[in-house]
Amino acid sequence: MVHPQVPGILFTPICPHSLSFRPLILPEHVTIRVQVPFNSRGHAWASFDGKDRKKLAPGDALVCSMATWPVPTACQADSTSDFLRSIHEGLHWNLRKTQSFDGPRDT
Repeated sequence: MVHPQVPGILFTPICPHSLSFRPLILPEHVTIRVQVPFNSRGHAWASFDGKDRKKLAPGDALVCSMATWPVPTACQADSTSDFLRSIHEGLHWNLRKTQSFDGPRDT
C-alpha cells in the first residue's frame, strides 16, 4: 500500500508464475517496459483496470510511465485521512474481536 501523495509507480504482478515476482515501488521518472519473449510458447494477455483485455503476441511490449498530470480526486476530508480510514475500514486495522468470557469455572 502506498499513500496517494507518494510520487511514484506501484508495479504489482498479478498471478505471477514464480515467487520471485514481487510488487515494486519505483520513482516517478522511471519507464517500465514489459515484453512477451520472442521465444514464448504462446501469447499473453494484458488488462487495464480489469477491463477489455488485449492479446499480446511474442515480441509485443507494454511501456508504462507516470502521467505528466495526476488524476484529480475528491476527498471527504483530506488524502491522508481518507487513505487511513479506507485501510481501517477495508482491512480492519486496529480492530480486535471481543473475547468471549464463559464465566468462572468450577473446579
